Amino acid sequence: MAEIIDGKKLAKKIREELKKEVIEKKLSPKLAVILVGNDEASKIYVRNKNKACEEIGIEFEEHLLSEETTMEELLDLINKLNEREDVSGILLQSPIPKHLNIKTAFETISPEKDVDGFNPINIGRLEINEPSFVSCTPYGVLKMLKEYKVEIEGKTAVVIGRSNIVGKPLIQLLLNKNATVIVTHSKTRNLEQYTKQADILVSAIGKARYIKSDMIKEGAVVIDVGINRDPKTGKVVGDVDFDEVSKKASYITPVPGGVGPMTIAMLMHNVVQAAKKN
Repeated sequence: MAEIIDGKKLAKKIREELKKEVIEKKLSPKLAVILVGNDEASKIYVRNKNKACEEIGIEFEEHLLSEETTMEELLDLINKLNEREDVSGILLQSPIPKHLNIKTAFETISPEKDVDGFNPINIGRLEINEPSFVSCTPYGVLKMLKEYKVEIEGKTAVVIGRSNIVGKPLIQLLLNKNATVIVTHSKTRNLEQYTKQADILVSAIGKARYIKSDMIKEGAVVIDVGINRDPKTGKVVGDVDFDEVSKKASYITPVPGGVGPMTIAMLMHNVVQAAKKN
């Protein structure tokens, strides 16, 4: 039976360490969050970030913009936040309305304040293994593997998914740790032939309970990034059939309580790092 990688417990430990660091080093971190429009899920995410900030001692500044906000207005706000010395990190909550260009917005956020790791300069720094802000979900995955002393160097890591937010940065993080990385995605044929090779399998495909035990090898480390609604029960489930796969894996992350809590914890980490640098 697999050992559970408890993301909730690790995230709590990280938040406690950050709180201690903020107090001891007399830091004044501030996170400015921009929310454009009325997406209900985004509002919940922002509230959760606010709560985490309060716990650690990070000042939280929210900028609520209407659905009709122009690109010029959005970029003007970002530039003003870039210039403010009291703002450590800037986060643009996605999604944003379709008439706005999120790529341009991410490019406008200063790399030194890009705590989400989406500015192309930070992406490039990650590519050449230079210090950078790293996208929070893949950063959280790496932190979990380190905490549970999962060996990465020389191991075969299979990543399912190639999104700019999770898959691509995670692929680079694993390469930087000297893993042999196999990239699979929605167009990959015979997915099982690759997943069965994985010492470390990371799934971020968004298909409920898609990964079955016959798709992994005995003793694999299985990281489930997926967040899906079970069509029958309405419960939140991952990409991995947890009950089945946990009998064959050596380590596994649950959903919920696995990667999810780590995403916000690593965002908080990035904000505190930005405060130290700035």
